[in-house]
Amino acid sequence: MTDLVYPPIIGSARAAFLMLGLKFTVVGAQNVPTTGGAVLASNHVSYLDFIFVGLGADDSKRLVRFMAKDSVFKNKVSGPLMRGMHHIPVDRSAGADAYDNALDALRDGEVIGVFPEATISRAFLIKDLKNGAARLAAEAEVPLIPMVVWGGQRMMSKGTPRSLKWGNHIYITIGEPMYPGVDDDPNTVTVELRSRLEELLADTIERYPDEPKDDNDRWWLPASYGGTAPTLAAAKKEDEAAAAKRRERRSA
Repeated sequence: MTDLVYPPIIGSARAAFLMLGLKFTVVGAQNVPTTGGAVLASNHVSYLDFIFVGLGADDSKRLVRFMAKDSVFKNKVSGPLMRGMHHIPVDRSAGADAYDNALDALRDGEVIGVFPEATISRAFLIKDLKNGAARLAAEAEVPLIPMVVWGGQRMMSKGTPRSLKWGNHIYITIGEPMYPGVDDDPNTVTVELRSRLEELLADTIERYPDEPKDDNDRWWLPASYGGTAPTLAAAKKEDEAAAAKRRERRSA
């Protein structure tokens, strides 16, 4: 697959991160295979996670193809870029085509990036997961690799302050591959995937060096870590309310 767009985009992102003084720490980069297909299954805490997950595969010199909602591809600016980078559009009303396209890409030896939570976690903890990542890995007979990104929520997340201040730390932790088989129950594999993501997240937060400046800066930490982010239960209600509003707008 010819990539004329992806490398310049990566270069531009690196230049922007350099200007912002972002400090990256990647643990477990060796777990991304240097050849062959793989599914990277990441948590989702910010709008920048696509870039950070891609950076996690950089040491292995892999370009990650992401499954992303089709509205991004319809945008006049982002659409040509997403298509040029060979990402995969997902129409949530007809997801079978996206699944088949991702399966073909995996069989062709591509690395596919998936956010099994489907949307950003307002709680900054691991939400319930969809089983698509497990199904893809099993059917394509490729490794399923859990990974966690942390710190991006301080820059740009859902319903939170946005900040491009200098010197934020971004931590990327990549776990050991899982190897689901075609006879494995994808729901059982997904339960195991969530458990591994929770362990990776706990380890990443424990190692993360930045602390809130004051009580007004605790919003980017989960409630269980002394922050003021909503609990998983409260965040679920916020998501449901937001989804109901979207349905109302569409019907109107």
